[in-house]
Amino acid sequence: MASPGTGLMERRAAPGVVPTRSAPGGRLPTTVLWALPPVAVLALVFLYPLALVVRESLAPGAYAGVFASASFREALVTTVWLAVAATVGCLVLGFVLALVIAFVPFPGGKAVSKFIDVFLSFPSFLITLALLFVYGTVGMANGLWTDVTGAAEGPFHFLTTPWGVLLAEITYFTPFVMRPLLAAFSQMETAQLEAASSLGARPLRIVRQVILPEALPALAAGGSLVLVMCLNEFGIVLFTGAKGVTTLPMLVYSKAILESDYAAACVVAVVNVALSVGLYVLYRGVSRRAGA
Repeated sequence: MASPGTGLMERRAAPGVVPTRSAPGGRLPTTVLWALPPVAVLALVFLYPLALVVRESLAPGAYAGVFASASFREALVTTVWLAVAATVGCLVLGFVLALVIAFVPFPGGKAVSKFIDVFLSFPSFLITLALLFVYGTVGMANGLWTDVTGAAEGPFHFLTTPWGVLLAEITYFTPFVMRPLLAAFSQMETAQLEAASSLGARPLRIVRQVILPEALPALAAGGSLVLVMCLNEFGIVLFTGAKGVTTLPMLVYSKAILESDYAAACVVAVVNVALSVGLYVLYRGVSRRAGA
């Protein structure tokens, strides 16, 4: 015969254990029911169009024809070198500017830091238009040159070249590197910098041996993000009017809209997606290590 205490112990749940109810036969668990709407929306809005693109790219001879074309190889090389060069430029410029904002006291430093957050919300074509107003063929710089020298035209025509695209991408994407750097610098202990300075270390040595090692995770995270975004940038290349610069997104636009070659456009799109997903996986891994 069971004692009264035994029955009481049987009715009490173990500490820290939440009693669960098994789903009745033929009924889905509540968690699955809650997950169905977002999964359905994701499948309809993203996965289904992506599947259509992949299916269209599987047309007979589509991949062979695209990979054999010189335009695809040139677009792939242009996309990669522009993305890598812009990322390197953003890392260097962003690191220097973040150092100045974080460690060099000057009036308006906090306002500049806040402006960086606002700058991240600007569309890329807005920055390109601003550069066109300054350095375009009929921009301010060329206008001042012709007014002063009397020449028929100014000397600034680089915005329609790959260097103009590179300048626009560095200008637009540098704050994406500065934001994680400023967050990392704000968590640094000033005691390390003061100790290094009191021991006679020069500013460049402090930056190289104290600040840079602490900033490497943020640099890697910001650089990975910029690399992914530069790889898929379309608006900057389009608005600069660089006719000789064809990237993978521009090639997709050209094949689909101008040539109506949808199979080739889908092949280029699949290649671009594959590169983007690979770089995104790299970005997530770096961000996880950096604690972002």
